[in-house]
Amino acid sequence: MPGSHSTIAARGGVDLGGTKIEAIIVDEQNAVLGSMRKPTPIEGGPEDVAEQIVLAVTEAVAAAGLKAGELVGVGVGSPGEIDGAAGTVTGARNLPNWGGTFALGPTLSSRLGVPVFVGNDVGVATEAEFRLGAGKSYESLLGVFWGTGVGGGLILDGKRWLGRGAAGEIGHMVIKLDGAHCPCGRRGCVEAYAGRGAMEARARKLVDEGTKTDLFKLMKHHGRTRLTSSIWAHAIEQKDRMATDLIDRAVAALAAGIASSVNLLDVEAVFIGGGLGVRFGEPFAKRIATEMHPHLFVDSRPPDVRVAGLGDLGGALGAALLAAPAPA
Repeated sequence: MPGSHSTIAARGGVDLGGTKIEAIIVDEQNAVLGSMRKPTPIEGGPEDVAEQIVLAVTEAVAAAGLKAGELVGVGVGSPGEIDGAAGTVTGARNLPNWGGTFALGPTLSSRLGVPVFVGNDVGVATEAEFRLGAGKSYESLLGVFWGTGVGGGLILDGKRWLGRGAAGEIGHMVIKLDGAHCPCGRRGCVEAYAGRGAMEARARKLVDEGTKTDLFKLMKHHGRTRLTSSIWAHAIEQKDRMATDLIDRAVAALAAGIASSVNLLDVEAVFIGGGLGVRFGEPFAKRIATEMHPHLFVDSRPPDVRVAGLGDLGGALGAALLAAPAPA
């Protein structure tokens, strides 16, 4: 009933991804009151992405029986380099024409009429897994989010580790010197082999060279403009050779990058999330764990490798935590 939640301290959370924008409204106990999903623009620039976020939040608020001005705040988990104090996002290269710096927080706050807090998308999702999901039983963990790109977040000694602001970028660990080109502009990164964007670029190149695949037929059949996680899953189910080879390549890259991170940090657990990670689920988490093992320095004590328990909502729930009032 409209207005029925007006007396609670409701917050918004937005997971800004390369293919979708997920907006949710939660109460004080982080229960979801309303949600809305919008496609991420593939053209334009940061202003167009911000407009789509406003639409997603506005519709999620309506689904919760509220108005935007009744929220105590909105958190946004975004890719790129984040200045939380200024609310800016720099170099979100999996989003359209976002190479520079854009004041996402202030722009959204002006449009929505409430405070807006911005954090790294994978970092906030990792914290949500630690505080609200399957990571509650660990004191140290690595979150690996396998989607359009490959992102990471860290919990060390029960606290999120930010470094100087950019810690956890596992997607840009170099696993092959002078290797494949990465969307970040460098070479040999994990993301160059495992990021969905890089995988699609590789698939298109192979098609241009004459390799056969049903990936793009499936994409058109399902009304998609990009090779989404579901399209990759359909292709794997149909035993498409190119899709299988590219996913195998991605799993090998993830295993090498994660194992190297474990060798450095010795975390108790690794959680696999993101669009592809959640879609492929436990069988692929086990595959990654198996392929990690030869690369582990202490192979007698491997970390637990699990699928992120919060699923597709982890990023949005983590973003909503950014807007939670500080404990009294």
